Formats: sequence, C-alpha cells, structure tokens
Amino acid sequence: MEAEPLNEQVLTPMRRRLLIAAVFVAVIALWEVVVRWFEVSHLIVPGPLAVWQSLVQLFSSGEITNHLLVTLYEILAGFAFGAALGFVLGALIGQSALVEAILYPYVVAFQTVPKVAIAPLFVLWFGFDTTSKVVITATIVFFPVLANTIVGLRSAPRDQIDLMKAFTASGWDVFRMVRLPQALPYVFAGLDIGIVLAVIGAIVGEFVGAQAGLGYLILQRNFSMDAAGMFAILIVLSAIGIVLHMVMRLIARRVIFWADSFSDLSRGT
Repeated sequence: MEAEPLNEQVLTPMRRRLLIAAVFVAVIALWEVVVRWFEVSHLIVPGPLAVWQSLVQLFSSGEITNHLLVTLYEILAGFAFGAALGFVLGALIGQSALVEAILYPYVVAFQTVPKVAIAPLFVLWFGFDTTSKVVITATIVFFPVLANTIVGLRSAPRDQIDLMKAFTASGWDVFRMVRLPQALPYVFAGLDIGIVLAVIGAIVGEFVGAQAGLGYLILQRNFSMDAAGMFAILIVLSAIGIVLHMVMRLIARRVIFWADSFSDLSRGT
C-alpha cells in the first residue's frame, strides 16, 4: 500500500518557522561538534562562538555601519538601474522581431562575458568610488530581468491579442491591458533573481577595487587572516540577501496577487 503524499497544508506557518529554526540549530550544533572533534584550526574554519563574537564586535564597535550603508547603496542603485534597463529593453525586444534580431545577439554575447573579467575595466572607466560598483551590479541584474520580460510578454494569449485588435485597440492598449499583466509574474521572477544577484555584483566590484563596503572589509579580514571576521561579514551579506528577497516577494504579492507562484506567501511561505 502506497503512502499518501505529505499535504502541504499540514505545514502551517508556525510549524514551518519551527522547522526552519530546528534545522538552523542542528546545523550550528553540527558545525561546533565537527570543529571541536577534529580540532580544526580557527584560521581555517572558526567555530560558531568565535563567529558570533566577531559579529557582535563588528556592530558594537560601529565599524561596520559605514561599510554596510555603502554596500546597500551599491546594491539598491545597481539593482534599480539594471532592472529598469532590462525591463525597457525586454519590452522592446518582446514586441518587435526586428529589434530582437538586431540587439539580442549582442545582449547574449555581453552576458556570456564573465563579469569578474570585465570588472577591472569598469573600475578603470568609472573610478574607485561607488559608481563602478553600481555599474557592475547593474550588468549582473540586467539579463535576468530582460530574459523574463521577453518570455512574459510573449506568453500573452494570442486570442486575447486578436480580440483587442478586432476592437481597434492600439498597440499601447494591447501592451497595457494584455501583454503587461501576463508578463508581470515573469518580470517579478526576474526581479527576485536580480535582487539576490545584486548582492554578488556589489561585492565583486568591491573586491576589484574599493575604499569602503563589506567586500572591502572582507579583504581586510583576509589580509589579517581573521577567518571569524570573514565569516561574520558573510553572515551579514546572507542576511541582506534574505531580507531583500523577502521584500521583493512581498511587493510581488501586493502587485500580482492573482499569480499562484506568489500567492503562496499569504499562507506563510
């Protein structure tokens, strides 16, 4: 007799939070046991307690405040610029075969170039301040939004488009009333990916050349062989990514409340 599949409704929001917390505690405990049992050097993998102490010291001393604000600015500014450019260009390509034939091959060619390889060029062109990091972040965010926008616009039902045209609707009306609503779930999926990649983009830029930022702090800790400090900053970056992801999902739930992929949030996912 086959076992019945687990009903997702059984996992209430509270149970899900408890499950997440239990897994987190188990991972931390296993981490501590492995470090102590195998006597791993703190220069290689520090224990959770050492990482926690470094994290507390970072915030209590106020050292991280300015660097955190710089990185947040680079993330948000780069995301806004890259997402806007990706959406606009995606809207043009998604509605015009001619524009796609002309531009899309160059877009794909640019996307295949590793951003780590061209990051030094951006620093050379835009300087060591935040501008170069914003540009690098924007280039990473750009393509997911572009690709999802194109797919979303082309997923509009053909019969609805033909019906609108039969009622003498303009191209703008078809875009506004049919194509865009159909594309919004795809666009927000691209934005959700882009906001997480924006964190990576900002740190990549700071690794190449920076005077402030969390990536700059990581390099400092690396030079001083402070593994616990590096882990602490990585935890901060992970927290930033999680918060931004959750914010984007909440915005999506408000804007495209009819989409199944985002309506799950109302049940506590």
